[in-house]
Amino acid sequence: MSVTYMIGYDLNKAGKNYDGLIAKIKEIANGYWHHLDSTWLIGSALSVVEIRDALMPFLDNDDELLVCVVSTPAAWVGFNESASNWLKTDL
Repeated sequence: MSVTYMIGYDLNKAGKNYDGLIAKIKEIANGYWHHLDSTWLIGSALSVVEIRDALMPFLDNDDELLVCVVSTPAAWVGFNESASNWLKTDL
Protein backbone atom coordinates (compact mmCIF):
# COMPACT_ATOMS: atom_id res chain seq x y z
CA MET A 1 0.00 0.00 0.00
CA SER A 2 1.36 3.39 -0.98
CA VAL A 3 1.47 6.19 1.59
CA THR A 4 2.15 9.86 0.88
CA TYR A 5 5.30 11.19 2.52
CA MET A 6 6.89 14.60 2.73
CA ILE A 7 10.65 14.76 2.26
CA GLY A 8 12.32 18.01 3.23
CA TYR A 9 16.04 18.59 3.19
CA ASP A 10 18.66 21.27 3.64
CA LEU A 11 22.06 20.54 2.13
CA ASN A 12 24.28 22.99 3.96
CA LYS A 13 27.49 23.01 1.91
CA ALA A 14 27.69 25.71 -0.75
CA GLY A 15 27.65 24.22 -4.22
CA LYS A 16 26.31 20.85 -3.06
CA ASN A 17 25.24 18.61 -5.94
CA TYR A 18 21.62 17.52 -5.51
CA ASP A 19 21.56 15.19 -8.53
CA GLY A 20 22.10 11.91 -6.64
CA LEU A 21 19.58 12.78 -3.93
CA ILE A 22 16.95 13.82 -6.46
CA ALA A 23 17.51 10.70 -8.57
CA LYS A 24 17.10 8.50 -5.49
CA ILE A 25 13.88 10.29 -4.45
CA LYS A 26 12.45 9.71 -7.93
CA GLU A 27 13.61 6.07 -7.86
CA ILE A 28 11.85 5.20 -4.60
CA ALA A 29 8.71 7.23 -5.38
CA ASN A 30 5.49 5.87 -6.74
CA GLY A 31 4.59 9.31 -8.10
CA TYR A 32 5.90 12.57 -6.76
CA TRP A 33 5.12 16.28 -6.36
CA HIS A 34 7.99 18.78 -6.35
CA HIS A 35 6.82 22.39 -6.49
CA LEU A 36 8.81 23.77 -3.54
CA ASP A 37 12.60 24.06 -3.60
CA SER A 38 13.67 21.47 -1.03
CA THR A 39 10.36 19.73 -0.42
CA TRP A 40 8.99 16.65 -2.15
CA LEU A 41 5.76 14.75 -1.64
CA ILE A 42 6.03 11.14 -2.78
CA GLY A 43 3.94 8.03 -2.79
CA SER A 44 5.81 4.98 -1.52
CA ALA A 45 5.25 1.60 0.11
CA LEU A 46 8.49 2.09 2.08
CA SER A 47 8.48 3.22 5.72
CA VAL A 48 9.81 6.59 6.89
CA VAL A 49 12.93 4.85 8.22
CA GLU A 50 13.49 3.01 4.92
CA ILE A 51 13.15 6.26 2.98
CA ARG A 52 15.51 8.07 5.35
CA ASP A 53 18.05 5.28 5.11
CA ALA A 54 17.85 5.23 1.29
CA LEU A 55 18.60 8.97 1.14
CA MET A 56 21.32 9.14 3.81
CA PRO A 57 24.19 8.17 1.46
CA PHE A 58 23.58 11.45 -0.41
CA LEU A 59 23.88 13.62 2.72
CA ASP A 60 26.89 15.11 4.47
CA ASN A 61 27.19 15.19 8.27
CA ASP A 62 25.91 18.79 8.44
CA ASP A 63 22.86 18.24 6.18
CA GLU A 64 19.30 17.97 7.47
CA LEU A 65 16.54 15.61 6.34
CA LEU A 66 12.92 15.17 7.40
CA VAL A 67 10.64 12.35 6.24
CA CYS A 68 7.06 12.26 7.53
CA VAL A 69 3.60 11.03 6.60
CA VAL A 70 1.29 13.56 4.95
CA SER A 71 -2.48 13.25 5.01
CA THR A 72 -5.62 15.29 4.72
CA PRO A 73 -6.93 17.72 5.61
CA ALA A 74 -4.50 20.01 3.81
CA ALA A 75 -4.66 23.53 2.45
CA TRP A 76 -2.54 25.35 -0.13
CA VAL A 77 -2.44 28.38 -2.36
CA GLY A 78 -0.46 29.63 -5.33
CA PHE A 79 0.17 26.39 -7.23
CA ASN A 80 -0.76 25.78 -10.85
CA GLU A 81 -3.63 23.48 -11.80
CA SER A 82 -1.39 20.45 -12.30
CA ALA A 83 0.21 20.85 -8.86
CA SER A 84 -3.17 21.37 -7.18
CA ASN A 85 -4.66 18.35 -8.93
CA TRP A 86 -1.83 16.11 -7.67
CA LEU A 87 -2.46 17.30 -4.13
CA LYS A 88 -6.22 16.74 -4.41
CA THR A 89 -5.72 13.24 -5.83
CA ASP A 90 -2.74 11.94 -3.86
CA LEU A 91 -3.07 13.32 -0.36
